Amino acid sequence: MVLAAAGCGQLVEKERELTFRVEPGTPSWYSGMPDGITEAKLPVQAKDKTQHLHTWWWPAADPDAPAVLYLHGARWNLTGQLFRIEQLHAFGFSVLAVDYRGFGKSDGDLPSEHTVYEDAHIAWKHLTTLQPDPSKRLIYGHSLGGAIAIDLAANLRQTGSSDAVGKAALPAAHGLIVESSFTSLLDIARSLTYPWLPLQLLLSQKFDSVNKIARIDLPVLIVHGSKDRYVPSRFSEKLYEAAAGKKRLLLIEGGTHNNSMRIGAAEYRKAFKELFGWAPKPA
Repeated sequence: MVLAAAGCGQLVEKERELTFRVEPGTPSWYSGMPDGITEAKLPVQAKDKTQHLHTWWWPAADPDAPAVLYLHGARWNLTGQLFRIEQLHAFGFSVLAVDYRGFGKSDGDLPSEHTVYEDAHIAWKHLTTLQPDPSKRLIYGHSLGGAIAIDLAANLRQTGSSDAVGKAALPAAHGLIVESSFTSLLDIARSLTYPWLPLQLLLSQKFDSVNKIARIDLPVLIVHGSKDRYVPSRFSEKLYEAAAGKKRLLLIEGGTHNNSMRIGAAEYRKAFKELFGWAPKPA
């Protein structure tokens, strides 16, 4: 029994390693932090000790601008995300970006589905102190970060809604942006292996976005590149179908897993206006 438990623990750890694929250090394309970004650490309780999340806060030139929480995907820390953070800032957003525990300068070792959700909640609470107006707060998640963003949005407190998960809901937002993401980790795993394998019995990390997005009570923008080689755009189409509220799907022609915001900038701006009622300045 002890050996079986140890074996299961090793399998779960390996699964987490494959899910998050944390790459230590700084990527080759990082050329340094732009002027205007402030670094900070947010405390998070981890059992009997306090750990810290590393964050970047990049306020917009307009003090009245909306603010967005940037939630990144697997592998790269904040230094590998700067090009997308720059694009959001160029749209006119103030941006709060966070490294989950186990990434970059944040404390911790190997992340898990539970810890990244917890980290996103803590970062969101911090964003509400930076931008107190709920109508000017948005969530953005890329790839695996899209699943984290959907979980966060599903736990927000919205006008006239009850807490769907039976615990204290988080402060409200005005919108959710999900780019290059997927329906669930199980669906992604099945697309990469044999469909007859009983993966649902093996996976401990669920990231079940397709069921959570149905209970989100705020406008949702879903974006995907037509030439994404890592996560096919059909997953975003299924997310769009499952979303119950006000929503918009952008399929960026020629977009890959990482460049849809850049080549689809005009479509993004149009969607911001139509879905969120905000017209960002041209880049």
